[in-house]
Amino acid sequence: MSLESILEFLNKPFVFGNLSFTPFSIIKGVLLFVALLVLTAFVKRLLRSKVLPKAGLDHGVSVAVSTLVGYIVLVVGLLVILPVMIPGFDLSTLSVIIGAVSFGIGFGLRNVADNFVSGLILLIERPIKVGDRIEVEGVYGTVRQIRARSTTVSTNDHVDIIVPNSQFISSQVTNVSHSGNNVRYRIPVGVHYQSDVHLVKKALLEAADLCPNVLEKPVPSVRFLEFGDSSLNFELWVWTDTFFNRPQTMRSEVNFNIWEMFKKYEIEIPYPQQDIYVKELPSAPSS
Repeated sequence: MSLESILEFLNKPFVFGNLSFTPFSIIKGVLLFVALLVLTAFVKRLLRSKVLPKAGLDHGVSVAVSTLVGYIVLVVGLLVILPVMIPGFDLSTLSVIIGAVSFGIGFGLRNVADNFVSGLILLIERPIKVGDRIEVEGVYGTVRQIRARSTTVSTNDHVDIIVPNSQFISSQVTNVSHSGNNVRYRIPVGVHYQSDVHLVKKALLEAADLCPNVLEKPVPSVRFLEFGDSSLNFELWVWTDTFFNRPQTMRSEVNFNIWEMFKKYEIEIPYPQQDIYVKELPSAPSS
């Protein structure tokens, strides 16, 4: 096959209604689309890692803004590439395509569209962002990535759970980190009825002070909750901004210190007990 025949085939027009294209225009459009994807990824990475952090935005906000900008660059680029790939492509043709896509959404892509729109809402309103500690539909973990259709939540067991974006819009979401990483933990403990309650308070506060991950402000505090069936029940309230995503680790660290302080001050943690009173013994049977 000669070079002339190859060039003739590449420039041969194919007509479909008002649209016409050539193999050469399709190849050129595909190459431009690949370049657009590379450009979009570069812009997102540049904004996320360089520009936005220097502007004082945190990581979660930087990811949201860079993702939105990436979508805008992608849409604008497609509107530029399509007329190059398909000569004669205009807004009227675009309206026909949008109508066809809407028809397809009505029949089989409704959930995909719902999740995509929900993803845009998440990026614009930012009820959650990358790095937040959340709970939704029984899933408790850290937001690792927000994509167009779904969000990846990583649990403390290093298990990644893929949650559809629509669940964050239609369900109740608990966001521990929405207003910051300061989290308060309540650590319950019971002591013997013969214990000095003021000494118990002192021991609990000292246990909190020994924990390096407990914040000095807000200061730890102790609450005397109730006179229980077998113990005097207290709660130690502590704040942390480092273990906000590891509650069990935080409680374990404080509990170790409580145990040491109770041994130091000889404070007893009672076992559950019951007192049984026998009013009258049964009489012995007559012989």
